[in-house]
Amino acid sequence: MSDLYRFGISLDRELIEAFDRHIAEQRYQSRSEAIRDLIREELVTKKWTEGGIVAGAIVMTYDHHKRELVNKLLDIQHDFHDIIISTQHVHLDHGNCLEVIAVRGNASQVLELSTALKVLVGVKHLDLSISAAE
Repeated sequence: MSDLYRFGISLDRELIEAFDRHIAEQRYQSRSEAIRDLIREELVTKKWTEGGIVAGAIVMTYDHHKRELVNKLLDIQHDFHDIIISTQHVHLDHGNCLEVIAVRGNASQVLELSTALKVLVGVKHLDLSISAAE
């Protein structure tokens, strides 16, 4: 017995035509794949807003010459050691670094970590990308 479930959906012509254009632009193979992605995205958003378990990546660039910044970054990361899976540090040039922090944990803790890092003087840019953990 297959785990695949089929169902029908009724949409206005204007909406389905706009959706088909979106599918073509994004290069989906089918409407089904596009709808599955939309459902998954909505469920991840729901976990995020309800404080569920998420996985993701924090990507940031910073000036490593900024006084005490590296120590502050490390202190904060140690404070959140229970949700940090791994980090990768890249030297972009003499003064700039890129750090990628893989995280898994409660959505509110992930956001708290991201915010704590983002507000530090010397952090030039930070982006948080989340996904479902299960």
